[in-house]
Amino acid sequence: MRRHRNVKIVATLGPASSDYKTIRALHEAGADVFRLNMSHGAHDEIAERHRIIRQIEQELDSPIAILADLQGPKLRVGVFANGEEDLEEGAAFRLDLDKAEGSATRVCLPHPEIFAALEPGANLLVNDGKIRLQVTDCGKDFANCIVVAGGTIANRKGVNVPDVVLPLAALSDKDRADLEFVCELGVDWLALSFVQRPEDVNEARTLTKGRTAIMSKIEKPAAVKCFDDILAVSDGIMVARGDLGVELPVQNVPPIQKRLVRRCRAVAKPVIVATQMLESMIESPMPTRAEVSDVATAIYEGSDAIMLSAESAAGDFPVEAVSTMNNVAIEVESDPTYREVIEASRRANRQTVADAIVAAAREIAETTDIKAICCYTQSGTTALLTARERPRVPIIALTNLRDTARRLALTWGVNCVMTGELTRFKLAVINAARAACAQGYTEESDQIVVIAGVPFNVPGSTNILRVAPCQESLIYATDPG
Repeated sequence: MRRHRNVKIVATLGPASSDYKTIRALHEAGADVFRLNMSHGAHDEIAERHRIIRQIEQELDSPIAILADLQGPKLRVGVFANGEEDLEEGAAFRLDLDKAEGSATRVCLPHPEIFAALEPGANLLVNDGKIRLQVTDCGKDFANCIVVAGGTIANRKGVNVPDVVLPLAALSDKDRADLEFVCELGVDWLALSFVQRPEDVNEARTLTKGRTAIMSKIEKPAAVKCFDDILAVSDGIMVARGDLGVELPVQNVPPIQKRLVRRCRAVAKPVIVATQMLESMIESPMPTRAEVSDVATAIYEGSDAIMLSAESAAGDFPVEAVSTMNNVAIEVESDPTYREVIEASRRANRQTVADAIVAAAREIAETTDIKAICCYTQSGTTALLTARERPRVPIIALTNLRDTARRLALTWGVNCVMTGELTRFKLAVINAARAACAQGYTEESDQIVVIAGVPFNVPGSTNILRVAPCQESLIYATDPG
């Protein structure tokens, strides 16, 4: 299914989008990737959504990526005798391990690992940052605090600890069970929540055993500080602005988003910008102007994908939300300023033959009348490197591996086509020309650039570039291979 844009759209499935008709409508409206949120939904519900996606993929012969998003450890206060209490600014409040019901002066925080890491002066944020507590005194089983920002605290509200690196594993027992379940089910991407350090990613990679690509969600200040190390061991990144905007001053989030997107682009790893992109469309058929500008900003930055969460999972207008994102993307990418911004921010670090090949392919395509860049890929690396160049012409990735095609559905500008195994370069050129014509990117009178590696079917061997006509008789007449 050809898209008339380069940025990809991720749609989260949920109660509002769990049946065949809606999921197919979401894909046809523009969703390239479906997110399965493991925080909500039993395993049998997740399995049914997975089955429907694969059925639609087969019917439309269109590779679709499935992203399973693990919940991560959730930090919450206990319960109150009255269900909730109002905390006033300047009041004293205590957090401890006592399981007794809470009051206006204390409540249980059943996480000893938090107390082990706290120091006087540290901040704790409750209920998405609506309440801010500052630690004045603490020990292994308590923290005495001053209420810096007051409000209503209620049963089991979430707690964020932005100032310290918590000695918590990124994977809870539930996450481990969910990880094994979705890997056996067959997902293409696994998103890790609460990542604080590269060791968190390495632990998950050991458990996945190569069955899925790993995406690290950046939602903690600690992850921002060691981002380059996390990026090095991850296959992709999600800029999860929800918790990031709770734990950091909101004005810090936009420049962080821009920096992280550029670093991902520089190393050819896909990056998703997520959270509250079209939040008002949960209840309204139209977004706000500010939300449209937010989506546009992520596209102008060159993000690989933009994501809908509750808008498509639980909102009243899931298909309309995807259509809106699709329309905004098409409009932004047709703006001449878009190309200026993308090309001005192109800062690839080229050190290998493959880097040089894809850079040359882009330059040839943009200085001559080339209609598409066709790249053969086994692991997906050649397509990722080509996408890093952000060329002006379409990228067609040809592979005989369905898993590779699905993973690449998340990557900027990449259109995946399944092909058989090849042993001769001339057949590769012919297949590429046929695919470009069949997908509507070229006509027989046009030319394409073909990138491949010889010998074939060996990951990481990209070493050849050919400018070829789309007319098969001319290929046979001009290509001796």
